[in-house]
Amino acid sequence: MTITRSIAFATLLFVVLETGCSRKLAPAPANDASKPQVTYFKVDPATAAEITGKVRYLGKAPKPKTIDMSEDPACVSAHHGKAVDQSLVTGPDHALANAFIYIKSGLEGKTFEVPSEPVVIDQNGCWFHPRILGVQVNQIVKIVNSDPVTHNIHPVAEINREWNHSQGPGDPALSRKFLQAEVMIPVKCNIHSWMRAYIGVLDHPYFSISKEDGTFRIANLPPGTYTVAIWQEKLGTQEQQIKVEPNAHAVVDFTFKDK
Repeated sequence: MTITRSIAFATLLFVVLETGCSRKLAPAPANDASKPQVTYFKVDPATAAEITGKVRYLGKAPKPKTIDMSEDPACVSAHHGKAVDQSLVTGPDHALANAFIYIKSGLEGKTFEVPSEPVVIDQNGCWFHPRILGVQVNQIVKIVNSDPVTHNIHPVAEINREWNHSQGPGDPALSRKFLQAEVMIPVKCNIHSWMRAYIGVLDHPYFSISKEDGTFRIANLPPGTYTVAIWQEKLGTQEQQIKVEPNAHAVVDFTFKDK
């Protein structure tokens, strides 16, 4: 073997050995056990309580205001020309619908698991459905368009990131998340000015929306002392303090008066 070939062979052998050693000495990838583990708060079924109540509006029932959708014939057709404003919906016995009720304070220090099921906003009949909705931080919000026209969903957030996105007929659903608590986020359509919705984003699951009869329910609540808050898009906000005993059924009613 010549000197040149010997040098070449020795060099090759060194590279092979060096590579093998490098592979053996490479640090092992971190396993899942090294990642910080989140401990989610679980309510003890033996002490779980609930809050129920009714929201009332003591004022003259608003006369239904017709919404002018003439700029888009498809929207007019969807309502047969009889679309009315939904910002203040009342019912028998002074019932007030579409108010957002939630635990404002009293849950500090607890971390709650994010639901795997998304919350859906449907653009249908040139309205957002539902008009009022609640979602947890990091929970998926799924936006669909069931209309034969293009819409634009535009949450005007102040704490979370503001975004807007057009969605045409038959377009795939959009999926978004809100990363911080924020009550409430107005949502508009830049194409149809009458379309409105509001999203309450919380870091816990304890919220409710009053039904057509004004009733609401917040279930599976750990005992404690809470501030219960309510928001209504035309009438503003209110708060009440309440102590909820273990395995109790507490009642909190809210009454709004005509401004």
